[in-house]
Amino acid sequence: MLVCTITSSFYILPAQIFGGAKKVNVSHVIHDLSFGPKYPGIHNPLDGTARILDDTSGTFKYYIKIVPTEYRYLSKEVLPTNQFSVTEYFVPMRDFDRSWPAVFFLYDLSPITVTIREERRSFLHFLTRLCAVLGGTFALTGTC
Repeated sequence: MLVCTITSSFYILPAQIFGGAKKVNVSHVIHDLSFGPKYPGIHNPLDGTARILDDTSGTFKYYIKIVPTEYRYLSKEVLPTNQFSVTEYFVPMRDFDRSWPAVFFLYDLSPITVTIREERRSFLHFLTRLCAVLGGTFALTGTC
């Protein structure tokens, strides 16, 4: 099976460097990063991320895997959005490096779509689980 993926990137780097690349501070805070509208219960892994450099410089690389997602509400309304996972690397600058310090976000789009459905369980389901918990408790304590 041949599957095509879409890969792209965006990055932040200084326009000019004065005093050498090791003196450039690429500290950053990611307050909110999402690839579409938010749905109940979503956790975006980079929200609230702070990377502060005190005495060094380097390159941050965030490899992001974006998965298209459909969130289906109880009302049958469908919210098309995306969720993602991330792997982060930091490479400190060395004296002989010819690259500039920067923050890279490299991402690819998954060819598979995930569907999340809201659903309500019945009262009978609740009673069945309650009986299972009570039965397990009696079996473990040996009070039968």
